[in-house]
Amino acid sequence: MATLPGDTGHATTAEDAMALVDERGVVTGWSEGARLLTGYTAEEVTGRPVSELVHGDTEAAGRELCTSGGTVVAVRRRDGRRTELALRVCPLLGGNGERRGYVVTATLDEGGQALGELAFRQSSMAMSILDTDQRYLRVNETACRVMGRTEAEFLGRHFPDIAENEEHSRGFLRHLRKVVRTGRAVHYESWTRAPTGARTHAWNTEMWPLRGPSGQVLGVALAAFDSSEQYWARQRLALLNKAATSIGTRLDVIHTAQELAELVVPRLADFVSVDLLDSVLQGEEPTVGPVDTDLELRRVAHHSRTSGVPEAAIALGAADVYPPASPPARALATGDPVLTRTGEPDLDGWLGRHGDRSAKLREARDHDFSLMAVPLVARGTTLGVAVFVRLLTERSPDPFDHDDVSLARELASRAAVSVDNARRYTRERTTALALQRSLLPRAMADQAAVEFASRYLPAHSKAGVGGDWFDVIPLSGTRVALVVGDVVGHGIHASVTMGRLRTAVWTLADVDLPPDELLTHLDDLVGHLSGDDSGVGGELGATCLYAVYDPVARRCAIASAGHPPPAVLFPDGTVEVLGVAAGPLLGVGGLPFESTEVDMPEGAVLALYTDGLVEARDLDVDEGTAVLCTALAAPAGDLEDACDNVLKALLPERPADDVALLLARTRALDTGQVAVWDLPADPAVVAAARQHATERLTEWGLDEAAFVTELVVSELVTNAIRYGGAPIQLRLIRDRTLICEVSDASSTSPHLRRARTYDEGGRGLLLVAQLTDRWGTRPTGTGKTIWAEQTLPTAL
Repeated sequence: MATLPGDTGHATTAEDAMALVDERGVVTGWSEGARLLTGYTAEEVTGRPVSELVHGDTEAAGRELCTSGGTVVAVRRRDGRRTELALRVCPLLGGNGERRGYVVTATLDEGGQALGELAFRQSSMAMSILDTDQRYLRVNETACRVMGRTEAEFLGRHFPDIAENEEHSRGFLRHLRKVVRTGRAVHYESWTRAPTGARTHAWNTEMWPLRGPSGQVLGVALAAFDSSEQYWARQRLALLNKAATSIGTRLDVIHTAQELAELVVPRLADFVSVDLLDSVLQGEEPTVGPVDTDLELRRVAHHSRTSGVPEAAIALGAADVYPPASPPARALATGDPVLTRTGEPDLDGWLGRHGDRSAKLREARDHDFSLMAVPLVARGTTLGVAVFVRLLTERSPDPFDHDDVSLARELASRAAVSVDNARRYTRERTTALALQRSLLPRAMADQAAVEFASRYLPAHSKAGVGGDWFDVIPLSGTRVALVVGDVVGHGIHASVTMGRLRTAVWTLADVDLPPDELLTHLDDLVGHLSGDDSGVGGELGATCLYAVYDPVARRCAIASAGHPPPAVLFPDGTVEVLGVAAGPLLGVGGLPFESTEVDMPEGAVLALYTDGLVEARDLDVDEGTAVLCTALAAPAGDLEDACDNVLKALLPERPADDVALLLARTRALDTGQVAVWDLPADPAVVAAARQHATERLTEWGLDEAAFVTELVVSELVTNAIRYGGAPIQLRLIRDRTLICEVSDASSTSPHLRRARTYDEGGRGLLLVAQLTDRWGTRPTGTGKTIWAEQTLPTAL
């Protein structure tokens, strides 16, 4: 309430100062409060234009008053003084709704109340005032503009009657009621599309209680700020942070592309496809080729917010040809994103010429969409293109904008680096795997001593292919060597080292060294490789298990260099892990290796493996070995099935380490296939030895081999008597070949030499070498054994 100057004892409120103005702007009524406020009587004002009372731009004041319903103007009082008055206007309507005039109320603008009113009405934020029942009392200009309605359409109406029935509106109403209920201010953030705009917006709304003099809540005031830019900035940052942890989790090109597609749907797009050059999938250096010709890309990933990916016109793994004018080809050619949408000639023309894509458009009810083609470029190399599609509907009408393009470019760049890393890894792994497979036995000949099956599985880890290997090496006397080894480390270096060690084992096996001696020589070799100047770098380490099985003696000699012991499935169904001395790793040097001999019955299955088998699935060695034994004992049709049983029981889908597995079922030669004679060191026994051999060949039906065998027996026995000494033993073995062996007490190995014309000796071994297919010598515990092998006649 304000007391007017010059007035005694009469208090006048703003509602007392009132004037009636007709539609022409002429004063037709004047209240006593108006007289007291301005000094003019009704007689002096009535019939005059109201503009004569205003000081300043009367047209601007009139427009502001009619537009906003209120303003502050300067008025000339009757005594000449200038007074600032806060005016409000209310139209007068006739019976038919026609405008007859206006009611103008005025108050002194003491303390800037009118400015506060103007601040409310002209605020850049949408502001409203509602009563405790959520009915609108005031709405400012910004709120009216955002909502697309006049203030009169809001006043007195309940909020739920104005708002659409959506979750954000229901949340808004809950917060309004919470302010009334608690008397405390609240903050509400919503993501919605304003009725007057096509774009969706983020709104940050502050709601606070309006209290009367006694503190009671009379209503709720609110101010809403359009925070769309800040909201999108946070969303883009969150998406980029998510990309840092969810793209490139595996060194796999296709998996990385799928991670990109799944990340951006539905956060950025409704559908995403990733197409790559074939050379990228093969690990090769990609080349885009001429930019003015058709470009072939292969679909490696796509994803959609709709189950089944109905938008995809190209199946995963299929190739498609993109003409130069198509958005994907343009993006690849220029290295920059291409932004387009339906209705633009380049996009519509491409889609219309592509049968599958055109059919997809005809199937869709609403095929208006926005499209971004973003090249995947890493380290200056173009790998492929990602296509982002956003469907444009009434509820989601916003096409991609330049902020979306920037975000997509950043995501594609990160994905491209991961794809290129995976490509490089694929190339190195393919090279290492090809090298390793070339060094592993491709096809091993069937052996008389064992029936065998094997498996080699390269690792799927980021470390790369390892250095695991296995071998089945035929030895003299129908014996066989079973080998399995593992080079420490992964990659090409490990594969090369594995190849060198495998070659060394073959060389030492050809000398027919016992297992412990062979590992000693192999250990020396690894020490030399570690200390040479070849530049292979670093210390070398490897494990190896070397076993020799003799089908005649039915015994197996085994030595280990830090390798897991073998397991044996015996014919009675029991499984046992052999107690073999582990020995030091190859390359340690200076420590001895021990050989263990065990009886090995016919039909026993010997399992040799690398540690990647028993340490998979997060099992420790003991647990893994127990699972291996159980898997070996499981029923199996043959050794191939047994290998599959073992791998299925122990390995995950993607093993983290290389795995080598060798299963060998022992065979045995019966006594009827072997003939043995102990001979004295007397030259006279040579004729008897020839006679023994001839008679046994006759029993075996090998008379055609008698002539050569007699000569071989004669030369080898004579050599043993002359240079070796007792004990002397002659042994004939009939298997797939005919083997003649003569053992003596000397450890000196013979060698071929060319005899001179008058030499009495020196021609024996040369004759043996010419008459037989193979010959050689091997050390024994008491001396040596010289052996010769000849192919049996075909008819036999």
